[in-house]
Amino acid sequence: MNLTPRLPLSVLVVEDQDDCAQSTAELLTMCGHAVRVATCGPDALRDAAVEIPDVVLLDIQLPGPTGWEVASRLRERAGGRQPLLVAVTGCGSEEDRWRSADAGIDLHLVKPVAPADLIRLLDWVGGHLAARAVPTTACG
Repeated sequence: MNLTPRLPLSVLVVEDQDDCAQSTAELLTMCGHAVRVATCGPDALRDAAVEIPDVVLLDIQLPGPTGWEVASRLRERAGGRQPLLVAVTGCGSEEDRWRSADAGIDLHLVKPVAPADLIRLLDWVGGHLAARAVPTTACG
């Protein structure tokens, strides 16, 4: 497993279970990403308003507004630059997945998510963002 990302990303982990939030943050920090943690919806919205992250890892069952509500509000507020929203949740029914899609969540992962899978996902996102940032040359 390669711990050096293609492109370091800013990641917002939104998780109310402290041990899960901290272990995820530590893993992603070890991989070179800039990680912030929010433990509830209002904190996540406040944090994302200060600096829009590249990726939001979002628990659905949060105290206060649900992850679905947070996702909808993030989509409304982000304007032109949109983060990749990834549900990382224990909610795994087909209805839960539809609700995630309706809220603007790009990917719905069911806990537990293997650390290697999370690292590969962020590596893919970093590669995609890096490819978009490379200037193209015109022929002619």
